[in-house]
Amino acid sequence: MPARLFLSSGDLIADRRFDFARDLQMRGDLPAAADLLQQAVELAPGFASAWFTLGEIRQQLGEREAAAEAFRKARDADPQDRHGAAVHLMQLGAEPLSAMPAGYVQSLFDQYAPRFEHALLNDLGYRGPSLLFKAVLAVRNAAKKPAFFKRAIDLGCGTGLGAAAFAKHVDRFTGVDLSPGMIEQARASGVYAELEIADMVAGLATKPDASFDFVLAADAMVYVADLAPVLAQAHRVLMPGGLIAFTTETHPGEGVIIGGGLRYAHAASHVRAAVAAAGLRLALLQEASPRNEGNAPVPGLVVVATRT
Repeated sequence: MPARLFLSSGDLIADRRFDFARDLQMRGDLPAAADLLQQAVELAPGFASAWFTLGEIRQQLGEREAAAEAFRKARDADPQDRHGAAVHLMQLGAEPLSAMPAGYVQSLFDQYAPRFEHALLNDLGYRGPSLLFKAVLAVRNAAKKPAFFKRAIDLGCGTGLGAAAFAKHVDRFTGVDLSPGMIEQARASGVYAELEIADMVAGLATKPDASFDFVLAADAMVYVADLAPVLAQAHRVLMPGGLIAFTTETHPGEGVIIGGGLRYAHAASHVRAAVAAAGLRLALLQEASPRNEGNAPVPGLVVVATRT
């Protein structure tokens, strides 16, 4: 995972108490760490990193209300919410499910970019691209159509792992990602003809109607609470007969939740409904784990839909 984000308070003593608190947290002495962080925020009330870490510790200690208060203080101290306090508030059930803060997603992946591929492939057993490739081949073979696409767009492209799986089957790839750090890595891959810094909906919104025959989103929908806007735009930019293929994390209940990995998990019934509402035809939906978390497969879905 990326290095932990630290935003200095501007107060040397408060910053040092934060450092000591983090050492104690890592050693498992959570009450002592919380005491030091409380001192740090008294010295520097706008110390976002201290408030966020205090929220984490209160959550670990089972102090839900205190955790929520600390996370709100962290978000107030940093309007971009680069720590992602809002995500923790949603996970706690302290606030309703909503979109992840753009500042958090960008900061997360800008930090992650230099070692993203190594972490995914070696630490997390990432297999999303290969699952999607096999799924797209199966759908195209069943339709007796070649698995070759003239123009494709890769949403949340990251470093290009998803596009690389399809590179020999796509004439021209466009990549879209919110993180400049990821775009820099993707450019070095040589897979893309075009690259853009944007979120998925914004990246699609600038494209003409029926301008792509393939839309890919490998391990990207886990950062999207509401699939509807993305799928609606995908329907618009797809040519008749074009495909969208994506992975999600999932859960056995209904609707959308924030999972233990702080990513959205979409129930299969929710995905089916979102695909249908966008005017797409579901061609394949199968359970498959795209990655590991804590050495265990994360429950997931592989989805392929077509524009008729």
